Amino acid sequence: MPTSDPFRYLESGTALTGDLPRDVVAYLGAHGCPRTAAHSAAVAAEARRLALSFGVEAPAAEAAGWLHDVSAVIPVAERLPAARAWRVPVLPEERAAPMLLHQKLSAVLARRLFGVADAAMLQAIGCHTTLRSGATMLDQVLFVADKVAWDQPGEPPYLAAVRAGLERSLAAAARAYLRYLWEQRDTLPAVHPWMAEAYRALSAAEDRR
Repeated sequence: MPTSDPFRYLESGTALTGDLPRDVVAYLGAHGCPRTAAHSAAVAAEARRLALSFGVEAPAAEAAGWLHDVSAVIPVAERLPAARAWRVPVLPEERAAPMLLHQKLSAVLARRLFGVADAAMLQAIGCHTTLRSGATMLDQVLFVADKVAWDQPGEPPYLAAVRAGLERSLAAAARAYLRYLWEQRDTLPAVHPWMAEAYRALSAAEDRR
């Protein structure tokens, strides 16, 4: 990152070896995020499993799973300043709920710190929380893996619907989660437009079948 970057401190804490799982675990641990490292391991494993099941490139899916939450090292209060420093476009909903910026910031760190050049991987990381309209299969794999391997105690309330969707398709599983989220939209700090667009797109596609 440029020397003028106020977030250059994020480069410190671990020497990268090229072994992505080891590097992500070491990096997140060095920055006080061991729970995120455990969640990332679970998402990477689930992403690989889903990729193999649905004919998606498994190494890319697994790597995206490892990297999807690396921006957890940035406190929520610093995510808007980080987005400004890195010239990341910020939507009004992301300004209202900066937690939503973590998907875009993770894509930046994946590229600038971990050296990811694969545009498809960066795109999947950059929409793993909200999905987006026109989502690729890799986007959907990472999105669903993140929801199945959730990072809170107990079983997520949407899990049965997502698993039922997986018996039909990745898109059905993604739509099941988005439907759950859409039904909770009045309780959300912000309704991200990408999420709304993805839900409408997948619902329209389902209606055409």
